[in-house]
Amino acid sequence: MKPLWQVERALELAHAGLNNCEIARELGVNRRTISDWVRGRTRVRRRGASRVRQVATCPRCSRQANFIPGLTAFAYAYLLGLYLGDGMISAHPRGVYRLRIFLDRKYPLIIAECEAVMSIVITASKVGVYHHRAEMVAEVNSFSKHWPHVFPQHGPGRKHERTIALEPWQKRIVDRHPGRLLRGLIHSDGCRVTNRIRHPKRTYTYPRYFFSNRSLDIQRIFCDACDRLGIAWKQDGPWNISVARREAVKIMDRHVGPKR
Repeated sequence: MKPLWQVERALELAHAGLNNCEIARELGVNRRTISDWVRGRTRVRRRGASRVRQVATCPRCSRQANFIPGLTAFAYAYLLGLYLGDGMISAHPRGVYRLRIFLDRKYPLIIAECEAVMSIVITASKVGVYHHRAEMVAEVNSFSKHWPHVFPQHGPGRKHERTIALEPWQKRIVDRHPGRLLRGLIHSDGCRVTNRIRHPKRTYTYPRYFFSNRSLDIQRIFCDACDRLGIAWKQDGPWNISVARREAVKIMDRHVGPKR
């Protein structure tokens, strides 16, 4: 008999819209077994029905220590980058917390990607998008009691005024998906620009990435992810990291690319 957390997670992912093959790859379980679970053909499912509603809301609680490898970790690495850049968690009554990611309304695909990964990481919580018309800002948000479990960097004060350090389980995910972390960090606090250098006979143009954050700890997390992928970077002022070498930009383009 399979452990309860696998049944719970399979039902969460099915509720989020994944098909049986995708869930099977995520959990490392036979597709026919997943089909039986989704149809309710398991004693674990029936006996643990009340526990599914209580426990199957947080991937960390479901497994007590680590995220399930696969799609959840892939989505989480990107959401972690967005949170470290332009995200915050606020407390609400009855132990509920709201995760809020602030994005530029000019980039609807980034907003949609943020909405998707947020719904994958904690599938039991609805995700909403609120457009601040006066400020041209889109706020992607979700309410859950478990967001501080997912982002232990949450704390009082601004991120650049306190220590930001990844926990060992987060480092394992980032080591596995450094490109996804970079994608989230650039989509929240970075950009891809075209540099122009004018000479008397010719004007040279080349793409370049910038990441800007006032937290030295978050800058270090960005640079460590670049190092894992062999991306050359340099400090460009106290708050900016620049990626300009041709080969480095090519690697960044594979994982990030222009904002849309």
